[in-house]
Amino acid sequence: MIRRTQAERRDETTAALVRAARELFGGDGYTATSIDAVAAAAGVTKGAAYHHFGGKAPLFRAAFEGELAEVSAKLERVAAEETGPWAALRRGARTFLEHCLDPGFRQIVLLDAPWVLGWETARAVEHRYLLSILLAGFTLAAEGEDAAAVPARAQLVFGALCEGGMLLARSPDPAADLPRLAAEADRLLESLRS
Repeated sequence: MIRRTQAERRDETTAALVRAARELFGGDGYTATSIDAVAAAAGVTKGAAYHHFGGKAPLFRAAFEGELAEVSAKLERVAAEETGPWAALRRGARTFLEHCLDPGFRQIVLLDAPWVLGWETARAVEHRYLLSILLAGFTLAAEGEDAAAVPARAQLVFGALCEGGMLLARSPDPAADLPRLAAEADRLLESLRS
């Protein structure tokens, strides 16, 4: 029998708690989810949850970052499938908006994170995961042109996509609104291309 190290056991417990947190916070929201429920769903004690995260808000932040890491990896995969940077930016924008239809992502990232973590903290974490992808895309798309405009363009599109996600999160029929928002994202990107 292979014995696991302390670090391996810690990593497994942390991962189990984050998985359970993403499921419960994503399904029931922050307010309705207790740290007791997350610990039980992860198969650990409440004390273990407090030991690893210190409280409900830090555990929520880990769930939030898990959601952002997942969508970031997805965006990088779909961008890599495209033949050019503008096609990658358009597909990435649509993919992000489509991902906003996922109920767990919508609840954690779009609805709860700004008030649980504070708008500035939530936006800073989103920047780390999502804005970096847009910056890379716009840098490739600039092709030696006005490189000074890249950060502003990336920030503008990032803000538009976040607001588009919020519109979908609050829509009574987000799937019906998605094509219109995706078309507007395409128009915005096209306007920045020239």
